[in-house]
Amino acid sequence: MVKYLIKRIGIGVLTLFVLVAITFAMTKLMPGSPLQSKNVSGEVLEKMEEKYGLNKPVIEQFFIYCKNLLHGDFGTSYKKVGTEVTDIILSRIQPTLRLGIVTFILTLVVGVSAGIAMAKTKSNFIRGLWLSGLTLGVSVPNFIVALLLLIIFGVQLRWFPVLGLDTPMNYVLPAIAQGLYPISAVARLTQTSYEDVMRQDYVTMAKAKGLSSSAITFRHILKNALLPVITYMGPMVAFLLTGSVVIENLYTIPGIGKEFVNAISNHDYTLVMGITIFIGAIIIICNMISDLICSFVDPRIKNTL
Repeated sequence: MVKYLIKRIGIGVLTLFVLVAITFAMTKLMPGSPLQSKNVSGEVLEKMEEKYGLNKPVIEQFFIYCKNLLHGDFGTSYKKVGTEVTDIILSRIQPTLRLGIVTFILTLVVGVSAGIAMAKTKSNFIRGLWLSGLTLGVSVPNFIVALLLLIIFGVQLRWFPVLGLDTPMNYVLPAIAQGLYPISAVARLTQTSYEDVMRQDYVTMAKAKGLSSSAITFRHILKNALLPVITYMGPMVAFLLTGSVVIENLYTIPGIGKEFVNAISNHDYTLVMGITIFIGAIIIICNMISDLICSFVDPRIKNTL
């Protein structure tokens, strides 16, 4: 188990380094200087670039950035003078995490429950209707869903507030819009896996022994049926974090997604780098945790990852 954990950490660190290198290279390929402004002369611009080390060779800049990154230093924002990137991320990540946690819980509860219910139903009409709904759920982009919910239930009917996350009611529309795709994916995974596990010999044997339906479900079926869902948890977190960019802009949520868009618009490259690396690290950690949970539930997985 220790070797497996070390292997996963090593892969995670390597992936994060590649992400840092690619993001750094992309920011350097962007035209113009991040410090450039209409009111700044060429001489002042040169002094500012010297202050931030932007006049040094790109390779040297990269190694300096990596060295600072090892000490937890993401640098200083180019546009918000004197403000550390770390402070901006910590102040903006809270709304994103709150919305992400609500959506995550909603996805697991609704997706798993609906998947199990559909696996147990015997009506072909309901199953066909259900499959059509799932297909629609994974096909429609979340920004279209978010916009429709905002217009219908927020603007026209005025059932829910549409600005910020001040009250529990503020979470309803953005959580549904953000969670529709992962709910559909989790429900489909749960249904398929549950139906497959119900056909296994050990489930048939448990029924022959006279075990109750609840005992068979919780002790034999769910343990194996939820493995694909646990595996999907890592990519689901990635989807929730990246999807928050659109949702936060539509619902005026002061989160990390909205700040990321503003940083790109303002050419604030240190902030773009910091947010990209921070989100990338969270995604890598969540994927690692999901793999570890799967390996605990089914030790055979360690030999395949």
